[in-house]
Amino acid sequence: MSPAAYLRCGAGILTREALRFVNQRGRFISALVRPLVWLVIFASGFRFVLGVSIIPPYETYIPYQVYIAPGLIAMIQLFNGMQSSLSMVYDREMGNMRTLLISPLPRWYLLTCKLAAGALISIPLAYAFLGIAWFWEVEPPLWGYLAALPALLLSGIMLGALGLALSSLIRQLENFAGVMNFVIFPMFFASSALYPLWRVKEGGLPLYYVSQANPFTHAVELIRYALYLEVDWVSLAVVAGCSLLFLMLAILGYDPGRGMLARKGGGE
Repeated sequence: MSPAAYLRCGAGILTREALRFVNQRGRFISALVRPLVWLVIFASGFRFVLGVSIIPPYETYIPYQVYIAPGLIAMIQLFNGMQSSLSMVYDREMGNMRTLLISPLPRWYLLTCKLAAGALISIPLAYAFLGIAWFWEVEPPLWGYLAALPALLLSGIMLGALGLALSSLIRQLENFAGVMNFVIFPMFFASSALYPLWRVKEGGLPLYYVSQANPFTHAVELIRYALYLEVDWVSLAVVAGCSLLFLMLAILGYDPGRGMLARKGGGE
């Protein structure tokens, strides 16, 4: 296949996902309303948090809404990744996936394009949230908005790859909603999205270790540091490694010869 064929296919998948998102206006509204409700309620109920902040001075009281904003951005990407993967389950039920997967292009390329499209869609949502959150005193440095772009792209890829891997394990659309609840909420609450890890450690060591091992924690920290022109190298390595791992699992899962589709009777 020529490079032009690869580009044409990638552009087609991206356009399809973008049009699907634009036509689903309720998805855009719900993606913003959900974290904004959390921001308003938690900012009112917990005005300040004491922690080791990446905002100088490093040991100080910082507004709670400033602390949780990166976690809510990651929550937007987590829900978007799961909803994007939900379409794969829907397409398999409707039979549309067969049209995609019988393409002469490699299956790994098709899934990677699907993943990249979902990650790109989550970025405007994240910046829209940051724009609204500015009215709640979430004011990172101006250059922080640009510095956060690579972090948002990488975290969106990781969370989307996780959803893609899960979608390869599920045959029926209604089952995916249940799996989402068993994945999204444990990942979100057992992380540093709402509380610093040192405070989680005070509550109990088991939850602290789970939070440290949670890839979502590192996605949150990667975004948090990037917004304030810092790099968390450990989180960067974990997010990059998990992105590759989840994508490999998704590719194996959608391989009709070795993955779950082989035990489910093909692409349908």
